[in-house]
Amino acid sequence: MTTAITRSHERRISPVFLAILAVMAVTGWAVWSDFAASTGLAIFLFVTSAWIVSLCLHEYAHARTALHGGDITVGAKGYLTLNPLAYTHAVLSIILPVLFVIMGGIGLPGGAVFIEQGRIRGRWKHSLISAAGPLANVLFAIVCTAPFWLDALDGVPLAFQYALAFLAFLQVTAALLNFLPVPGLDGYGVIEPWLSYKIKRQIEPYAPYGFFVVIALLFVPAVNGAFFDTIDALMRALGVPEVSRYCGSNLYRFWQETPGLCEV
Repeated sequence: MTTAITRSHERRISPVFLAILAVMAVTGWAVWSDFAASTGLAIFLFVTSAWIVSLCLHEYAHARTALHGGDITVGAKGYLTLNPLAYTHAVLSIILPVLFVIMGGIGLPGGAVFIEQGRIRGRWKHSLISAAGPLANVLFAIVCTAPFWLDALDGVPLAFQYALAFLAFLQVTAALLNFLPVPGLDGYGVIEPWLSYKIKRQIEPYAPYGFFVVIALLFVPAVNGAFFDTIDALMRALGVPEVSRYCGSNLYRFWQETPGLCEV
């Protein structure tokens, strides 16, 4: 009986997450209904809270898959409550990605839940645990872009379209960055179980720096250009017009002047 109560508590959705979800819902309604005094501020709050929700879902996907893979400790660590404050690296998992959205407008992957790898048996399970997080971003992107590729935008206010387009852009960038086979990112976690012990030992000392190397490379013009060309191609494939994402990004930065093209 006690064990069942404990497990129920470990999997109860955190009030912190529910509060963030409430902010997302209220500000999303404000953007849709044009109720807010400042459309840009409403978009900022809606996209930021939705981005944090997606980060929580990303880490929850890792933890939930690990639980089914054999790591029963994820519940006691609070990873199944969707509470962003329970993550191993709250700064890397939440604060830094949010700051990058505000400053650079890309979905930055973060480091978060600690999985006890020794409890997981089987290479496929290890790979699936790593892939689960970015796959959550992919699913979030599909939901955000559904009105675009389903041609179901009739009646959807322009401001809301722009907000969805920018939010989808963040999800696509996060998924692409996370799937890079770079030590420290989920993409490397997917292939690591299939590497030889010797190769893993050689790579291990560099793993803590992989994340920062990727960020540094994005400042290299050629790499930056190739990266955003890929993102643009993916967004077009999802039916999102470039102007929608551009306007969403500009309206999100409500403290800057809004281009005439994006006025709503």
